[in-house]
Amino acid sequence: QVQLVESGGGLVQPGGSLRLSCAVSGSIDNTYVMGWYRQTPGWARQLVAAFDRIGKTSYHDSVKGRFTISRDDAKNTGYLQMDNLKPEGTAVYTCNLRSWYAGLGFWGQGTLVKVSS
Repeated sequence: QVQLVESGGGLVQPGGSLRLSCAVSGSIDNTYVMGWYRQTPGWARQLVAAFDRIGKTSYHDSVKGRFTISRDDAKNTGYLQMDNLKPEGTAVYTCNLRSWYAGLGFWGQGTLVKVSS
């Protein structure tokens, strides 16, 4: 079974940086692509950053120029680099893998990011 485990969240001051990691275990094929989402209590989940099937990245308008999604296949790990964090970025961040071919998807448990002075 595929499992995703996020890490790297915590408390950071406005303007600071964090790098989130998503460690992947289990067997996946090259039809799977990774995305990062965030959610606060009482609000719908929001897509923050994602790869498409050819490796192109996309970002929510609110994080363009500040966040960068990447992955290291040798380490079976994906990353979300977050720079110039703002208080509005406080949320639980979750990674996701989905197969555009098989129609399957997997979610991590989430990691809390709090941006506050």
